[in-house]
Amino acid sequence: MAEPGRRKARAAFRDWRGRRPFWGGLLLALGGAEILLTEKASLKVVMHIGMQGLAGYLLPTLMLLLGLLVLFNPAQRLFYSIVGVLVSLGSWLTSNLGGFFIGLLLGVVGGCLAFGWLPDQEARVSRRQRRRERARA
Repeated sequence: MAEPGRRKARAAFRDWRGRRPFWGGLLLALGGAEILLTEKASLKVVMHIGMQGLAGYLLPTLMLLLGLLVLFNPAQRLFYSIVGVLVSLGSWLTSNLGGFFIGLLLGVVGGCLAFGWLPDQEARVSRRQRRRERARA
């Protein structure tokens, strides 16, 4: 069995996660982080190349920031998710084909999930809970 303190922390995290587009923001941030980690050019080379090279670092950093903003400011999720999808698509041209497609797909899917999240939606009932209710009835 889990400790009571751990159980409370887990319940608090589950409650926090339920009030925001958690998976959308997380996937958008992970997409940006993945693209940043797959960059091969050093910062000296990027500065020498100019604006095109700088965009290779700027767009994934913006994706990471937008993912965190979706998580910590869910009231503005529509704007952040639309910009996140556009920036993710822009990484196709600037950042190793969008982090070899993985970062691009994570960013687009995360942005779409954040856009489609509804804040006032009633919580889903798990299958286990539905089975228990059917067994009682």
